[in-house]
Amino acid sequence: MDLLIDSIFARLIRQGRLTLRHPDGTRRVIGGSAPGPEAALAINTPEAARRLVWNPSLGFGEGYMDGGIEPIDGSTIYDVLDLMLLNLATGGSHPAMKLGEGLRWAGRRLRDLNTAGRSRRNVAHHYDLNGTLYSLFLDADRQYSCAYFPTGGETLEEAQVLKKRHIASKLKLDRPGLEVLDIGSGWGGLAIILARDHGARVTGLTLSEEQLAESRARAEAAGLSDRVRFELMDYRDWTRPMDRIVSVGMFEHVGINHYTAFFRTVRDALKEDGVALVHAIGQSEGPTTTNPWLTKYIFPGGYSPALSEVVPAVEKAGLWITDIEILRLHYAMTIAHWRARFAANRNAIKALYDERFCRMFEFYLAASELCFRRWGHMNWQVQLTRRVDALPLTRDYMLDAERAATYPQYPPPSTATPAEVGEDVERAGD
Repeated sequence: MDLLIDSIFARLIRQGRLTLRHPDGTRRVIGGSAPGPEAALAINTPEAARRLVWNPSLGFGEGYMDGGIEPIDGSTIYDVLDLMLLNLATGGSHPAMKLGEGLRWAGRRLRDLNTAGRSRRNVAHHYDLNGTLYSLFLDADRQYSCAYFPTGGETLEEAQVLKKRHIASKLKLDRPGLEVLDIGSGWGGLAIILARDHGARVTGLTLSEEQLAESRARAEAAGLSDRVRFELMDYRDWTRPMDRIVSVGMFEHVGINHYTAFFRTVRDALKEDGVALVHAIGQSEGPTTTNPWLTKYIFPGGYSPALSEVVPAVEKAGLWITDIEILRLHYAMTIAHWRARFAANRNAIKALYDERFCRMFEFYLAASELCFRRWGHMNWQVQLTRRVDALPLTRDYMLDAERAATYPQYPPPSTATPAEVGEDVERAGD
């Protein structure tokens, strides 16, 4: 088994170097022919070794969670994954991973059949965790989606405020009283901002009972219960036309079988002069499948689509695409802050759950950040209308709205020193 492991890693590691310690204590240094990151990894048990050979896409993460594999010699799981993902992205291979990808591709439509009942169960798996968990690594507003870093020097709190401002500018909230539908409203932060700062009347839809209770409490505390309401409702059940529709970080849970139905729902729920904005994670290199570890432990039913899978569904729904923006490294920077805050509060999180849960979340956050740095992930924002003349001829109104809202200057002045801005990211690597 040791020779087989060595052979597989030799095919994989072409850039950088991996120091590998086998269950019997022997070591092997693999790679080194081309410059790149370095990391050290221990395979502690024969069972972990077998899983790395036959089902690495699932077995690597499970091995880390269970202690069957672990970084050594000062390496972190981030270091190990950085080395692995870089090499997978630049031509390294693992035979079992290729076979698994082919099998997942063949069955992906069946796995992504997200009916209303299945969608609710999928959401509960991740978003109905103890609410304290999210308060320990997200910003104060609990924005669990990509922040917006105009300069890269913003704090997480600033970047999340700027994300909401950026999205509001694309909704063209140019008069008070506009009715906004927020599909996948999270903990209510965006809905509250749209009502408080832009005079909108917002209805948020969620499938998470934990998020629903928190959102309603927040709206009441803000004195906005008359302008913001939240419902436990599937987007497919909404029927009333609205002036604006926004969806942030929810489309990844729709499922590839339901894209056309989703955009037809958006079309039917938009007034004739309405505007919609959908923000989601995507793939820059075309359609693929979801990693089985991520499906099993983090986001069952989740998939981040390529735009080539999204645009045909928009066209079939009869909507105009009036703007597309690609956010490339913004989510990597966001998750770097989350990793640091998770690390700083690890003991508190372990008290909520256990060591295995902490390892699971560390693996998830590290792998997710690196997918945006190494693996072609990005975020896309697509603006949609029913009518060709629903918006001005140029995008100037977006910039004007951003300059007028929240911050008087653009880009906003940071309230943190450069050292403080980088502190989170540095801690995450410790």
